[in-house]
Amino acid sequence: MTAVSTPAARSDTSGSDFARLSRKITDAGLLGRRPGYYTLRITAVTGLYAIGWTAFVLVGPSWWTLAVAAFLAVLYGQVALVAHDMAHRQVFRRRRASEVSGRIAGASIGMSYGWWQDKHTRHHANPNTVDLDPDIGPDLLVWTPDQARAATGLPRLLGRRQAFLFFPLLTLEGFNLHVSSGRAVANRRLKNRTLDAALLFAHCALYLAALFLVLPPGMAIAFLAVHQCLFGVYLGSVFAPNHKGMPILSADDRPDFLRRQVLTSRNVNGGRFTDLALGGLNHQIEHHLFPSMPSPNLRKARAIVRRYCRELGVDYTETGLIASYRLALASLHRAGAPLRQPGARA
Repeated sequence: MTAVSTPAARSDTSGSDFARLSRKITDAGLLGRRPGYYTLRITAVTGLYAIGWTAFVLVGPSWWTLAVAAFLAVLYGQVALVAHDMAHRQVFRRRRASEVSGRIAGASIGMSYGWWQDKHTRHHANPNTVDLDPDIGPDLLVWTPDQARAATGLPRLLGRRQAFLFFPLLTLEGFNLHVSSGRAVANRRLKNRTLDAALLFAHCALYLAALFLVLPPGMAIAFLAVHQCLFGVYLGSVFAPNHKGMPILSADDRPDFLRRQVLTSRNVNGGRFTDLALGGLNHQIEHHLFPSMPSPNLRKARAIVRRYCRELGVDYTETGLIASYRLALASLHRAGAPLRQPGARA
């Protein structure tokens, strides 16, 4: 793991630390749209998505269909990453175009766009902040020792060994996405919930109809399990390296915007394949600082941000992919420590 924390040498002029960095990024032309890139990417993902479902029909009632399920799990993950970029207005500058395209992408994988956008917006505003970031809210897992001490029932039982259970539990993440979306559209406070509900219902109906019309029941259930479980593992593996194991802030901690985003985020080293597999989110620091920056520009912004953080003396953390998982799991193990103490009961 590399953490840049050289003593500061501020040579810039007026404005906040982030304002000065923003001017550097703007001057480098990295906030401009990339229509050619996104046209190619969306066309490729849409084409492969269609090929996957065509292969599903052509393969028919054969156990080779499970290979198609694995392929579609990866494609569902890629669609989710495209939807992520659309929600951040990386693809289209206008809100309406972003919402329409994002809803279409979300519907194609059985996700409520409105629910996810609300959740993800709150995460970006307060990353790794207790009681404010929904991504570290206590659920099946606990993220801090205080959450562990307050845990009851299944979270308390799982929390003892949650680091070892993390990747097995990711097999449920695809199902959790659908269930959470369903709960969200039942909430009257969700914007455009009727549209989200209709799209979610249409996806689920078409998905299940296709499985049970093309495959015998046992094979259909096997396809569903392989597809959704691998989708969950892929999705969780994309997002886990970004913040897990990084400093967790309390609601009273109020660092400035630049430090709040940089200190709670981790970059993952790698080449173009890593960019493709993780959808550019391996450049997590730059993404959190400039969420509307097109993902192919994040790699170019990385050198500017890293150098600027060095000048300020702000820790800039980057590590390899395997090391990022190791750090995330170590953090989970530490969070569950109170539940392993003598006298702690499930």
